[in-house]
Amino acid sequence: MIDVCIDAWRAWAPGMEDPGAWAAWAEAPHAIVDNGEQPACEFVPPMQRRRLSRLARIVMHAAWPLCGDGEQLPFVFASRHGETTRTFAMLDEIGRQSPLSPTQFGLSVHNAIAGQWSILRGQRGESVAIAGEADTFEHAIVEAAALLGDGAPAVIAVVAEELPAAAYDGWIDDVPFSYTLALRLSLAGDGPRWRLSLAANDGATPVAGLPHALRFVRALHDGAPLDHPWKTRRWNWQPTT
Repeated sequence: MIDVCIDAWRAWAPGMEDPGAWAAWAEAPHAIVDNGEQPACEFVPPMQRRRLSRLARIVMHAAWPLCGDGEQLPFVFASRHGETTRTFAMLDEIGRQSPLSPTQFGLSVHNAIAGQWSILRGQRGESVAIAGEADTFEHAIVEAAALLGDGAPAVIAVVAEELPAAAYDGWIDDVPFSYTLALRLSLAGDGPRWRLSLAANDGATPVAGLPHALRFVRALHDGAPLDHPWKTRRWNWQPTT
């Protein structure tokens, strides 16, 4: 079992800019229309901002306020699919026999956003990039808990996905719209405490339609226990305070 305290959290999806919007969505979850909107990220200098992909922007927008200017905190970036838009653009260039941009290639790798966070924030500590299956969110929490167990005072953990290009229809079916959830986690903070446990999944509970991270956003509002079944794994979230 893992016990963590959620000191603060922020989420983003198209048109969902403030806590009130997420509170209303948590009461009645629904599909969100994704027309390619992205945060402005005006806190990032223009030269660096132009290098940020849409996925990187939504990560920075959500996570930035959770870390103080003078803090050095471990950073966990989790995404099942990563930079699908940037990768698809490069594949299109290959198909047209155009030369690939070294910059675009360097920023398409899975740990690029974690690296950009470290550079932009001047973070010199641990940063981790992980990709799992539909329970990537829970794996990010396990990674963050390990960093807390090693002595980190707090950890910034972010899970994010971008709506992929239409060419991926039928291949990627777990990203209904672009979204991110950023959490500031600790072991002994003043925020709500949650316990994460893992058991074998007998397959009796159907897999939920919403991504796991967004189901947890709903749990943050109603405080109800939450099951996340996936393949042989069954994750359970329980509020402990």
